[in-house]
Amino acid sequence: MKRVFVSSILFTACALTYAQTGPTGTWRVEGVGAPFQWEAVLRADGPSRLIGAVSSCSSPTRAFEIFEGKIDGNTIAFKCKSRDGERTLTLTGRISGDEIAFIWALRVQQGGNPGNPADGMFGASAPPQFTAKRAPDATDAVAEMADHIRRAPNVTFDRILHADREPQNWLTYSGSLRGQRYSPLTQVTPSNVKNLELAWIWQAQSQAHFEATALVADGVLYTVQAPNDVVALDAATGRALWTYSYKPAPRARASGGGGQPNRGLAILGGTLFLGTLDAHLLAIDALSGKLLWNTTVADAMDPVCQSNCYVITHAPLMVKDKAIVGVGGGEGPIRGFVAAFDVTTGKEVWRFYTIPAAGEPGSETWSGDSWKTGGGGVWNTGAYDPDLNLTYWGTGNPYPPWDGKTRPGDNLYTDSMVALDADTGKLKWYYQFTPHDVMDWDATEIPVLADIQWEGQARKVMLFANRNGLMYVLDRTTGQFLTGKPFVEVNWMTGFDGKGRPMQVFGQLDDPEKTNIVPWLAATNWYPPSYSPNTGLFYISAWERGSMQRRPSPSYSAIRAFDPQTGEKKWEFKKNDAIFTAGALTTASGLLFTGVGGDYYSGDTAARLADGYFYALDSRAGQLLWQMSLAGNVTSSPMSYSVGGKQYIAVAAGNTLFAFALRQ
Repeated sequence: MKRVFVSSILFTACALTYAQTGPTGTWRVEGVGAPFQWEAVLRADGPSRLIGAVSSCSSPTRAFEIFEGKIDGNTIAFKCKSRDGERTLTLTGRISGDEIAFIWALRVQQGGNPGNPADGMFGASAPPQFTAKRAPDATDAVAEMADHIRRAPNVTFDRILHADREPQNWLTYSGSLRGQRYSPLTQVTPSNVKNLELAWIWQAQSQAHFEATALVADGVLYTVQAPNDVVALDAATGRALWTYSYKPAPRARASGGGGQPNRGLAILGGTLFLGTLDAHLLAIDALSGKLLWNTTVADAMDPVCQSNCYVITHAPLMVKDKAIVGVGGGEGPIRGFVAAFDVTTGKEVWRFYTIPAAGEPGSETWSGDSWKTGGGGVWNTGAYDPDLNLTYWGTGNPYPPWDGKTRPGDNLYTDSMVALDADTGKLKWYYQFTPHDVMDWDATEIPVLADIQWEGQARKVMLFANRNGLMYVLDRTTGQFLTGKPFVEVNWMTGFDGKGRPMQVFGQLDDPEKTNIVPWLAATNWYPPSYSPNTGLFYISAWERGSMQRRPSPSYSAIRAFDPQTGEKKWEFKKNDAIFTAGALTTASGLLFTGVGGDYYSGDTAARLADGYFYALDSRAGQLLWQMSLAGNVTSSPMSYSVGGKQYIAVAAGNTLFAFALRQ
């Protein structure tokens, strides 16, 4: 049986008033005639949440953090626990100027210690009235505890739009809605990066490889433990704050041998958003890790999917009051789409199918009913231009991916970039990179938005490095093709016609064996590129594998820097028998961070297990400045943030998250 002591405490304010109003401030019971000494330091954390600490909680002489604090107009309520955890005190009070009238209740757990009945504060013999006064703020233990309590994050869309104003945070998958993966932080420089050392590590409880890029908001780092567990860490120490575990359906996995990856989260307000392997979208409270809502985006167990069903593997994109996601699974018979969901309710707002239905524009590029299972999955995060109110998404391969006989035609809008109205999901323009793809050349890499000089005039462009081996510059307002040039060896096309359509070499893509086509499999993949406004260069993870019949020995991967205005390669940094699976992060100080993973397409076991090196390069010239082996495939993309004036570089390798900072 629980023991319950209920009494009331009347707090009467003195005549002296302070500028503060509401519950925020310091409240004390003290002075001549006071039956006890007591202090409460309270903070309003938003309009309805109360945080703080008290000097006694049925257990005197130490500071106690309050919990479940609430504000409702002039009424407040909060709880605290005794030091042994066996007694819980609940206080409800009404504020009137500088006084609060409280009713309190003390509950003792079954078999617990009831405390000292003579305790003058909250014991059974507590007097019915006490006097408390709003007091000047102090720097005692209670105030120190109150000031270190973690506040609920409030990441407004305006903050996300202007992420460059708070470089200490990393608020989206790509660092900004422009997809540039560029950090304005400058503490780590080419001259001191040699002093970079490990600050902390966090070991995931999953053996699956780590592809997620972390978010950081106001000193808290959020990431995904594969496949779909959300974890909050102290960004300065790596200390775990909470974990939310989600178990997707047993059969859920990425198609095409992709395993069970997740590339990250999104945040808006105080809520985190996660797409799951079984195609759900979750909203999770960023302070507590509690699930707020769970929406089914697509039926992952759709029997039409067979073994390759709908999945979400990318970080959602937040635009205004919407969470936007796409569904993957295009190696199987799906009909891909991008959809937007209300962040408060989880209800779908709009949906754009990447495969048009019969009678819709683009349906003439499909034959018969092939559009119903035409593929076109979306498995990487898009970008957003607020001036145009357009959101951009790359789409995947058609289905079947390698045999086009059952789907003659260009197969719109597969292997394309689609620009959608962010409010309605209506298609504004598209550009198809590989019409009638039979090589599995998904166009789901990250679109990078940049404002550059083009032929002497300022132009809003999109930079895009495609699996088909070509680097593109498109006008992101209209979708106009501006230029396209190979960034690896290419033999399947000779150039572009006047409208930007690739001119294919006759017979190459129709070869049923496809043994001579270059690039074989992919010239790059989901590994995010970077664009530095400081250098004006576009950085790509490139993969030189030749063709199935003619492969270079050894095959190699490289980080390559290009001038998007000319297509000229400025430098490259090569690595044999490995892939730059980390993509690239550039900084305002002139650094580029990247890392390598194994060649997972190789039949050689040793080649599949890379040394896991993490590199810092000079972003202007490509010289190696620093490196460290992380003893695992680096399959996540690095990011940077700062806490307390210290810059960190974070990246995951194997199943471990590493954070680096300069030696003190």
